[in-house]
Amino acid sequence: MRITTIGATVAAVAVLASPVASGPAPATLAAPTVPVASVASVASVASVASVASVASEPARAASVHGEARISYIESIHDDIRFTIHAEQTPFTRPMPPTAPEGLSTDARGTLKFSHTRGEVTGWAEAKVDCLVTSGRTATLTAVVTKSNVEEPGARLGISVQQGGKGEPGRLGFSWGVVNVDPENVDENGQLVRPRAGSCMAPAPFTTVIKGGFKVVHAEITKSPAQPETAIPRD
Repeated sequence: MRITTIGATVAAVAVLASPVASGPAPATLAAPTVPVASVASVASVASVASVASVASEPARAASVHGEARISYIESIHDDIRFTIHAEQTPFTRPMPPTAPEGLSTDARGTLKFSHTRGEVTGWAEAKVDCLVTSGRTATLTAVVTKSNVEEPGARLGISVQQGGKGEPGRLGFSWGVVNVDPENVDENGQLVRPRAGSCMAPAPFTTVIKGGFKVVHAEITKSPAQPETAIPRD
């Protein structure tokens, strides 16, 4: 797999935040006099109801969704597009014997990219296998299933930063100017790109110029307790 700048898909679609409608402030009402015992009783009931409400809410899953065209300094005039739909699904990809239940960053979804230069377009489709988030930033990897520039089975690393407060979104990818091992060359002396590990990607070094991504953050889940290994005695 040689280093290549051809790489990135799909018509860009802006991710818009839905406005929240605001209504007039309610009229101020005088608080009725309530016995202390009644107040304590009401507080107790409210507390129980609050706990029950929280317990009934499903845990939010980390995710990234969106489509965008990016500007890449090494290919400033090229049309490079990414589409990402990924959701974290903890402990769904067993890896015996080290992680028999899988990892807390296991994920599913799809990654697509296209990179057009003149009349030539490189493209790839891949299945997401790992996702981790932090605020408006996410890092994910996906394994190539179909492509005219990547080998099936290659793992691609992608980072996404959701735009906000007047700033554009950003994206990084594990090929081009990153993930280079100077001593890893082929028979012709050309650099060979190392395989990306799960959830490994560079900082989002390119700028979104059309469309965007929505990142939903969620803390990773603690791994299931592993059985203790007996310590051999002398």
